[in-house]
Amino acid sequence: MSGTGRREFIKRGVAVTAGLGISSGALPSTAFAESREQHDGDAEQDLLLVNGRIHTMDVHDSVVSSARIRDGRFVGVGDAGEDSGGRTKVIDLHERTVVPGLIDNHNHIVLLGLRPGFDTRLENATSIAEIQAALRRRAAGVPTGQFLTAIGGWDPAQFAEKRLPTLAELDAAVADHPVYLQVAFFGPSSTNSAGKAFFQSHGVTVGSDGSIGPFGPSLAALNALRAIQTFDDKKRGTLDALKYGLSLGVTTHLDMGGFVIPGTENQQDSFVADGAASWDPFTAYDPLVALHRDPGLPARVRIFFLSMDSGPGIPLLTQRVLNSLRDFGDNILRIAGIGEFITSWPLFGQPDPTNYTEAGQLAAGKGWTYQQHSLSLHEDQLAAGMFETVNAQTPIADLHWSVAHVPFIDLPTINRLKAVGAGVALHGWRYLAGTAAQNGPPYRTIADSGIHAGAGSDSAQISPLNPWLNIFYMVTGKNSSGVLINPGQTLSRAEAIRMYTAANGWYCKEESSLGSIEVGKLADLVVLSNDYFDPHDVTDDGIKHLSSVLTIVGGEIVHDALST
Repeated sequence: MSGTGRREFIKRGVAVTAGLGISSGALPSTAFAESREQHDGDAEQDLLLVNGRIHTMDVHDSVVSSARIRDGRFVGVGDAGEDSGGRTKVIDLHERTVVPGLIDNHNHIVLLGLRPGFDTRLENATSIAEIQAALRRRAAGVPTGQFLTAIGGWDPAQFAEKRLPTLAELDAAVADHPVYLQVAFFGPSSTNSAGKAFFQSHGVTVGSDGSIGPFGPSLAALNALRAIQTFDDKKRGTLDALKYGLSLGVTTHLDMGGFVIPGTENQQDSFVADGAASWDPFTAYDPLVALHRDPGLPARVRIFFLSMDSGPGIPLLTQRVLNSLRDFGDNILRIAGIGEFITSWPLFGQPDPTNYTEAGQLAAGKGWTYQQHSLSLHEDQLAAGMFETVNAQTPIADLHWSVAHVPFIDLPTINRLKAVGAGVALHGWRYLAGTAAQNGPPYRTIADSGIHAGAGSDSAQISPLNPWLNIFYMVTGKNSSGVLINPGQTLSRAEAIRMYTAANGWYCKEESSLGSIEVGKLADLVVLSNDYFDPHDVTDDGIKHLSSVLTIVGGEIVHDALST
């Protein structure tokens, strides 16, 4: 695409350059959207996208060339008209492919934002050399001496060397920043010379090669970094995480919470754990809320409250359900439900919960949407049984309950969930390190069953946030090493992208507002780097390299890669 018509825009005080052949009427070209409030208040300001291949993801799978946006919503699709009266800003898409903003129906974006240091996503790296390159790029924008970190969301199995980088390799990448790389929840981890000096000064055992052992040593290193983290660091990290998602086209995140960290006040009798998935649930959302107030969040976040009460009375869940305002918030930040746990769970060797039905009855009786983690057929059946019991007393179909992950679910259990109006949320984290024995979910079986099904990442600990890596797995059944591990259970490209868009508003009960490009819906869309639907333009392997060149949320340009 040429750079003709390039204009400077301002997004909350940060200049970005559109470079999409944009023309403007009477408004100054430097004032597209200084703030969400100014944009929402300008009732006559239209944004018109023309000359594109816009896949609407409506029920007819319509593909149109134009769409008009006003006051944050689509007001014309396919017959959007022309610039009228000089009050329309026009973007010529130059035949680029457009899809609705991607919705991640289950992730941990808030936890990712709270990670200490300057996060460096390694989920896209395939070798030690690519790790080094990613660290160099990240270091270019980070003050000297500040930690570069990559905590969870990647796995050594994805690298050609099948191992962590050494101290020497990390030193070769960046010498003027300490580095800390941690695998999943509890390590192992690796650091460079600057990082080694810091951790040893805090009593952490570090090998001569920069290795830090799993569990105790890695948790000590993680907590040493947490101890020097400020509230402003957490705000910056949260904004960085959302911006990374926007660069890939993810405009809405359904956040599924974290475990209660040891030492948290008022933890009641809940399951407690330390690691990359742990936080104080009563303060964890503060940076997100602070950003929402000023300067404003660039992407949509839907909060699901996680609780893991162990005994009767379910105190934490009861407090959340009775004292939180269900569906409270706005179109950007909203309380959406409870999950991914509602009680303690057979997760790390714990027994089946004895309070599960009690918790489900409370949630359903108070009208809460709910999503439940499950990694085995036993867990699927445990959830299905509780859903059926609760449904006999309080119908749950209108509450949009679902079971998440379901790598080993079978057709009889799928049909049991479908019969009570529940759905399944599918996540491709087997992409990183899955095997033929540890694969799933059975995408094809689920799609053919007719149960409500949508996709997400479960990102932050053991899976990538990048939706295109997950979609690659859905379409090919291949893991990060290119090995076919999920044969016979793949989806078409159209089915996969629909599960990441039109199918996903259902999980937060916003299917009338999110997921497709239709008149009246919130104006979220993504202009793709290449044509995902054309296998000649984007091979199967090329799916992994897709990104957004322009992301729009509520009619505002929140990511622009064409001018960089």
